[in-house]
Amino acid sequence: MATMSNTKDMTKGSPWKLIVTFAIPIFLSNLFQTLYNTFDSFIVGRFINDDALAAVSSSGNLIFLFTSFFIGMFAGAGTVIANYFGKKDYENMQRAIHTDVVIALVASVALTVLGVIFTPLILKAMGTAPEVLPNSIEYFRWYFAGITGLVVYNCLNSILHAVGNSRRGLYYLIISSLVNVGLDLLFIAGFKWGVWAAAFATSISQVISALLCLGFLTKPGSLYAISFKKIRFHGDMVKSILRFGVPSGIQNSVIGLANVLVQSNINSFGNAAMAGCGSYSKLEGFAFLPINCFSLSISTFISQNLGAKEYGRAKKGATFGIITSVLMSEIIGVIMYFGCPLFISWFARNPESVAFGVQQAKTMSLFYFALSFSHCVSAVCRGGGKPTIPMLVMLIDWCGIRILYITLMMAWRHEIALLFWAYPLTWGISSIFYLFYLIFSDWVHGFDKIEEKRLKQLGKEKSLGE
Repeated sequence: MATMSNTKDMTKGSPWKLIVTFAIPIFLSNLFQTLYNTFDSFIVGRFINDDALAAVSSSGNLIFLFTSFFIGMFAGAGTVIANYFGKKDYENMQRAIHTDVVIALVASVALTVLGVIFTPLILKAMGTAPEVLPNSIEYFRWYFAGITGLVVYNCLNSILHAVGNSRRGLYYLIISSLVNVGLDLLFIAGFKWGVWAAAFATSISQVISALLCLGFLTKPGSLYAISFKKIRFHGDMVKSILRFGVPSGIQNSVIGLANVLVQSNINSFGNAAMAGCGSYSKLEGFAFLPINCFSLSISTFISQNLGAKEYGRAKKGATFGIITSVLMSEIIGVIMYFGCPLFISWFARNPESVAFGVQQAKTMSLFYFALSFSHCVSAVCRGGGKPTIPMLVMLIDWCGIRILYITLMMAWRHEIALLFWAYPLTWGISSIFYLFYLIFSDWVHGFDKIEEKRLKQLGKEKSLGE
């Protein structure tokens, strides 16, 4: 008999307590993930050289470009699953879960093939420096050869998040993080292997986290248990997942595309810029910690409560999550602003590389509040069944306007400071739009309107019955 164990029903209890207790494990999961990604760069920079550091540190944007669409798909699938969970419609929830697993398997094969084959072409198109290119190709190919672990883990973890279980993913990520750190030290510091070993260590650790997650989810007895016999495409579920997942995937992809353009322009300033800005990008991951954990929490909370027709609760949860995330992100931004000279020097040894990283940090860090606000309102829209809104905002602003700005500025004056300002500018534009959307949108106030219509309908039905 299926049980409710290891789930969290967010339709009952204090909204802020539910969101915080759900967010904390996600925060810690992201912290460990950021730490072990950062450790890759730290070990490579210390035990190989700055060219190897440039190859690893500049990898994030290209990896995100390849994986972002499917990660968005899993976020969309999580919204569908959470909605069915809130409705207590466990049969359809199961069908959505097993369809999601098939999508993950197909995505794994596609990403492996695309990453291994097209990495050299993309790196050359990005203007990667000739002396860095061999290390970059080596790193990316080893990374994408083991991409299945990352894809499957993200899929399975989104299923756990949808039913309110954010702790299991934390446990497994801690284990895989420790494995990754140990293997980095063994392969690079111990065996003196090249930059490829950092990707190899990451791939092994990601496979371990996926296997641990799969082992838990295939245990019979829970409402969300996965059965290998049931893994198949369900047409109606594919449509639902695509409806929510494709906009989220496109949203992520256009951000990734714009970031790759930024990276291409950074590459044009030389190896020192690549190493310094790559080091900053690792540190920036810490600014994303409250953003990621609260955006995921908000999306799950809203999805479950809208499924249960708890519209007022959904609105309260959204307000609390947005405010908390914005405050936490800005605190991190202030710490980053004043501490960046020390932080960047942990990775890059070349003073010129450190200077580039510090310049980027001081330009961007005080605007983290705008980044957080945009992501959280995007999560509100996604959880509330409006995934096309953030997709359009990101497509127009974080892709279109950002690319236009970079193209014009770099043609006018080839200065890296102008490149860095592309981010605060577009974060600010999207935040202004989202603020107006929150204030004036019928959909946001529609929580109350939907409830009012529902009560009126109940009143009419009661009157007819009498």
